Amino acid sequence: MPAIPADPTPPFHANRQFALEVVQRLRHAGHEALWAGGCVRDQLLGREPKDYDVATSARPDEVRAVFGKSRTLAIGAAFGVIAVLGMRGVQPIEVATFRRDQEYSDGRHPDGVIFSNAAEDAQRRDFTINGIFYDPIAAQVVDFVGGQEDLAAGLVRAIGDPRRRFDEDKLRMVRAVRFAATFEFAIDPATLAAIRELAGEIVIVSAERIATEMRNMLRHRCRRRAVELLEEARLLPILLPESERLVSGDSQSHDARQQMLAMLDQLELPSFPAALAIILRGIQRTDTPVQARQVGQRWRLTNLETATVARLLELESLVRSAADIPWPRLQRVLISEGIDELLAYAGAVAAVEERHQRAIEYCREKLAMPREVLNPTQLLTGDDLRAAGFFPGPKFKLVLNALRDAQLQGQVTTPAEALQWSRDFLEQGK
Repeated sequence: MPAIPADPTPPFHANRQFALEVVQRLRHAGHEALWAGGCVRDQLLGREPKDYDVATSARPDEVRAVFGKSRTLAIGAAFGVIAVLGMRGVQPIEVATFRRDQEYSDGRHPDGVIFSNAAEDAQRRDFTINGIFYDPIAAQVVDFVGGQEDLAAGLVRAIGDPRRRFDEDKLRMVRAVRFAATFEFAIDPATLAAIRELAGEIVIVSAERIATEMRNMLRHRCRRRAVELLEEARLLPILLPESERLVSGDSQSHDARQQMLAMLDQLELPSFPAALAIILRGIQRTDTPVQARQVGQRWRLTNLETATVARLLELESLVRSAADIPWPRLQRVLISEGIDELLAYAGAVAAVEERHQRAIEYCREKLAMPREVLNPTQLLTGDDLRAAGFFPGPKFKLVLNALRDAQLQGQVTTPAEALQWSRDFLEQGK
């Protein structure tokens, strides 16, 4: 296993240095302090942490006394968590008092905490790979839960009784899948068995938290493995009930599932909407009516995410027949926002089906055209029509769309021609 690097690259160096300073100041004030959780795991895996957390014997009021109230935020003081603010451009450090948790009545937050020590604090964390501490001053790993061994073995294992860990926070079941997929680890058999037993209880987790995990999994290059593990853990049919048809056992469903997984493999762009569109497309091929809007509402996706998934599903057939449709129609698609995502999605489909690859290449060739040819500046706007004396109304949009097509086809090339063309168009429409 790689040693923890001494000097990561910028901007991570500044975050690491601040995290070290936080530990040093807590130690100087007489408190125990260690780096904790994901930052230790990532460094032991040879990765640069996105952020750092510190665990300490200092109580929340003592942490604020060390750093001053102007430099701290009581973001979770009831649970022993204080955010310490650094200089501009440096991420805040969450400093949490060593604790053991009381019962989790709501399946997410402990009813209360009892301040404790490092060994007990490690026992209340989710997985062994996230329960490791590190002393950055002595450059020493502090491991009470066997996390180093599981990192070396490539194993996601719940700390202690896995059922209890998942009862405390049901989202941990999905997080286990995400860690296993993105780190290319296996899930410990006892941990997986507990997830399969409790999978139905994932419904109590908020849609927003579920969506965050799904985004992280489907954007990752190991998205196929994530979907396979969600199936294996019996979580996918709960999170996406429509997917049950993919594992119904008949040959058509089996083929659709295999193609869907292969397309996830082929998707080169780290795009959540494109990956979700591939999954929904696979489900639709089993004649299950799936609408992007339904899934978007269930997972509380943003309006943009939902619209993007729907757009990808809608325009895929157009891209596949790109050489056979009128140029202005294709041109409007090619110059629209999100075209890279659309071509990545359509390209993944074409690569697996071994059809329509030439259509994707044709679109990419057209995108290489000079900008003034591919997407020339619009000759007239609604303001121009009003200034020319046209009365605003529903026909404005109609004439502007028709004018844009005429421009893209080379029928009009100057504002004067466009104005006369618009007059003629409106006259004919009377």
